[in-house]
Amino acid sequence: MADGRYNVLFLSNRNSARSIFAEAVLNRIGRERFTGFSAGLRPASQLDELAIDVLRVAEYRPEGLHPKHWKEFAKADAPPLDFVFTLCDIEAGEPLPHWPGRPVTGDWRYPDPARYSDQRERRTALAATLGGLERQILAFMQLPFRSLDEISLRERLKELGQGISFDDHASGPNMARKA
Repeated sequence: MADGRYNVLFLSNRNSARSIFAEAVLNRIGRERFTGFSAGLRPASQLDELAIDVLRVAEYRPEGLHPKHWKEFAKADAPPLDFVFTLCDIEAGEPLPHWPGRPVTGDWRYPDPARYSDQRERRTALAATLGGLERQILAFMQLPFRSLDEISLRERLKELGQGISFDDHASGPNMARKA
């Protein structure tokens, strides 16, 4: 964090949609100060095809994005992490992982896209998740990192995680398209 650049890891269950979205969003709209990564607790073998389509419609390039196991980021040669966000769905019974060590952590709740069997509902939920992550990441990027001590920063991230509900995700334009 000392040089003003921040490494951020987004964790989800399979790393096939939600955390991939967050990685793509942060690397596009935050590329000057942030580097986004994503991983899964039990990573899928490939990205969710519908999630790839939602990314393309929103004008994101999915090339290079792929599921990864969280242990890749716990290795000695992994990039040092400043922030770790979990994107789990408590209501679907997904576990809430906790990252050991020094990164500042936060829990952002997004529904598991696998809980929707209807393709139209899944597409709507995925698009809403992408829009919600765009707004939440923009709000995260506006935090005054340098002027907050670690305890204050953790509190602000907790507030940010509680301040956006899934209903908020469903409305509004795709903001990152303009970035």
